[in-house]
Amino acid sequence: MKNALPGLLSVFLTAACASHPAAPESKAAATTPVVAGTVSTQPAPEPVPPPARPLLTPQPLDTVLLSSPTSPLVTFRFVFRAGSVDDPPGKEGLTALTANLLGQGGTRELTSAQLLEALFPMAAELGQQPDKELTTFTGRVHRDHLNRFLTIFLDVLTQPRLDAKEFERLRADAVNNIKNALRGENDEELGKVGLDALLFHGHPYGHYVGGTVAGLNAITLEDVKAQWKRVFTQDRLMLGLAGPVDDGLVQQVKQRLAVLPAHGAPAVLLPVTPDVAGHVLILQKAARSTAISIGAAYGVRRGDPDFVPLTLALSYLGQHREFTGVLYNQLREARGLNYGDYAYAEHFEQSGGGTFPEPNIARSVQDFSVWIRPVEEANALFATRGALYYFDGLLKDGIPADRFDDSRGFLGGYSRQLDQTDARRLGYALDAKLYGTPDFLNAFRTRLATLTAEEVHAAVLRHLRPERLNFVYVTHNAAKLRGLLETQPASPITYPSAKPQEITQVDKSIEVFKLPLQAGQTEIKEAQGFMESESSQGALHQGE
Repeated sequence: MKNALPGLLSVFLTAACASHPAAPESKAAATTPVVAGTVSTQPAPEPVPPPARPLLTPQPLDTVLLSSPTSPLVTFRFVFRAGSVDDPPGKEGLTALTANLLGQGGTRELTSAQLLEALFPMAAELGQQPDKELTTFTGRVHRDHLNRFLTIFLDVLTQPRLDAKEFERLRADAVNNIKNALRGENDEELGKVGLDALLFHGHPYGHYVGGTVAGLNAITLEDVKAQWKRVFTQDRLMLGLAGPVDDGLVQQVKQRLAVLPAHGAPAVLLPVTPDVAGHVLILQKAARSTAISIGAAYGVRRGDPDFVPLTLALSYLGQHREFTGVLYNQLREARGLNYGDYAYAEHFEQSGGGTFPEPNIARSVQDFSVWIRPVEEANALFATRGALYYFDGLLKDGIPADRFDDSRGFLGGYSRQLDQTDARRLGYALDAKLYGTPDFLNAFRTRLATLTAEEVHAAVLRHLRPERLNFVYVTHNAAKLRGLLETQPASPITYPSAKPQEITQVDKSIEVFKLPLQAGQTEIKEAQGFMESESSQGALHQGE
């Protein structure tokens, strides 16, 4: 791990993020009009709640072709504009379960076991990634095996086996993922799912992409067959091909996909984003530590003039799994609270266990968030205050002048790692069709190079509003934590060894920092009942 610089940076950033007065609350106002590619320096806050803006609608079977004749690998990325927003009420998880049965359940020619046996000697990859509005099917194979793999890959979509036993197996897997993996083992992911549920209660985004226990148990094989024909259709499909590919291969693929229904169900019209601010959800379970997720829905996404400035600001605050961020250095390195602390300008789904975001998680409504990896229960309030203290410093002071160029240079270099594989290049190119952002990463870097500290600070003041933040905790003693959040007493921290005076001096400000919480808007739920059904995620009950 990169251990040489964090200790030095923590001392440097401590001085850079000295104590500061609390930022005043902003009142909602109309967003100042801006010209595309420029940023107004007048910090007029965006309207709340933020409006939903539908993603663009590409032509049926719209195609991205990234030809590289000398490459040995062929990569496919097929994206359907279908996701958990298409799940019928009471059958949450239907779209994801359908995608999983298509991708893993075999074809008319091959059983599920035979599908794996066919892929193995080719060292081929075939996968699926469902999300809120999109479902992506991915494939990769050496060019020598292209013909056989392409037959299998297209059969998965056009001639799925839809076997009853495989349906039962995958449905049981989905239920067990909720009951055992999310509820029982993965407190960090549970907190993120809880934040979605809190920000989007009553909204199609509100339920977990994988569904609810009751919803999954209500789904039948006939439901899956109907959903396949309803949303996995030509008019909802975009195609991405990379490697030694050409127009002839594209035409071959399109001819095979012509057996899919030409038209699917109408796109879901997303309602107004819920007006949620200052709310707290505490998920109680037998946990040895406390996971914390903080965030708010907001009206910024790729292509908007303020997206690049906000990405820089939140990268400075805490780039995912990098040691350069203020939160990482102050909470982890300087104070030893946890493993890492990060911030995100758009909804972040981690690519495997790595550093980079997964592409094709495009959403009509975005959120910004702060992720505090689990801390000891006794330090949960202090860690929350610490995150908000440095967040407030970003609002009050912006990025310090002596850190701005370094932060901008880091993000520019980091962005060049985001499209280092054909799969990722295809992902960003397909996302560009949905956001209307051609050549997104190059445009991002071009805009980044011209940004000023003043423009970034103005964008921060327009959109990163502390009074809009919401908080989710996964912890053991929920009642005690709720009491602390409601009364907000001083929360001094103790260390196993002495800390420098510059740390303990700032701690005095952190331990009394006021959190922007609304009275009576804290809800406790047993983690074992969370995601049981759509109604179990519930509205907040005052005084519960």
